[in-house]
Amino acid sequence: MEILRYAVYRFGTMLLTLLVVSVMVFAIINLPPGDYLSNQIAELRATGQSAGVAKAEFLRSEYSLDRPLYQQYLIWVGFMPGPHGFYGLIQGNYGWSFEFDQPVAEIVGDTLWLTVLVNLAAVLFVYLVALPLGVIAAAKSRTWIDYTSAFVGYLGLATPNFLLALILFYYGHKYFDLPIGGLMDPVYEGEPMSWDKVKSILIHLIVPTFVIGTSGAAAMMQRLRANLLDELGKPYVETAVAKGMAPARMLTKYPLRMAFNPFVADIGNLLPSMVSGSVLVSVVLGLQTIGPTLLTALKTQDLFLSAFVLMFVALLTLIGTMVSDVLLVLLDPRIRYEGRET
Repeated sequence: MEILRYAVYRFGTMLLTLLVVSVMVFAIINLPPGDYLSNQIAELRATGQSAGVAKAEFLRSEYSLDRPLYQQYLIWVGFMPGPHGFYGLIQGNYGWSFEFDQPVAEIVGDTLWLTVLVNLAAVLFVYLVALPLGVIAAAKSRTWIDYTSAFVGYLGLATPNFLLALILFYYGHKYFDLPIGGLMDPVYEGEPMSWDKVKSILIHLIVPTFVIGTSGAAAMMQRLRANLLDELGKPYVETAVAKGMAPARMLTKYPLRMAFNPFVADIGNLLPSMVSGSVLVSVVLGLQTIGPTLLTALKTQDLFLSAFVLMFVALLTLIGTMVSDVLLVLLDPRIRYEGRET
């Protein structure tokens, strides 16, 4: 019950934080002078296209961009009625993309779950690779195993993701017949889910997962190795060894558990960093993720599209942080007890 209460408490703070983030996102996006419609209106007037100017003016009024900024925000979130009543984010309306001339929901509809899928696969790859390699490197420190894993880790950190993507593109296709680009075969795009479509997605995920997850796995492995080495040098470990505790049991009972704390705490940062860090990889690999869409929206000052994507990344961050906080409480009872005292 205590864990459940803590999870409910963290969920409530997550919603409050998301509200504050929404204010910051909307304010920051509006900081640069001008906006997409203002720029378009100025361009149309310069070329004498009065019909285009009328349409842009209509869109400004339709989406309340002619109102004060605080009213624009309240209407965008759904706290204040707009031209069509209460119809903002919390009512399920993500706004209109002026750059793509269609609703934001239609633009991000397919890319949202593909983005989540790619990054969850990369996170899974990070933990499956970093966990055993980090533990083995610490347990066998100053041996060829430690030096080899450190070399592989430094290689993963030093190699740019886009370069790794190009290398895997070429050799993966040449020697393993891996598909080039995209997250599924074009024949399955827009088709309902089927076993063949799932197989196509899984095969297309191999290269992006490896490329996006490599640097994260290398960094995580080095961090786990350092934490575990620090724990292994503490007096309680020497006492356990002196009393004859088996090395494997001693390693897993306390040092590994303590070394996991920063490992688990990184879950909150891993997802958003991968979403933002995979933008260039998505462009190089032609992935239908949300990264290239965000890049286009920010370049063109497409207000509602860029705001929605940033809110989506913020939501991923907050969900990841909440999950890591709950796992930390389960992993280390001292955190829970310290919370009671405060």
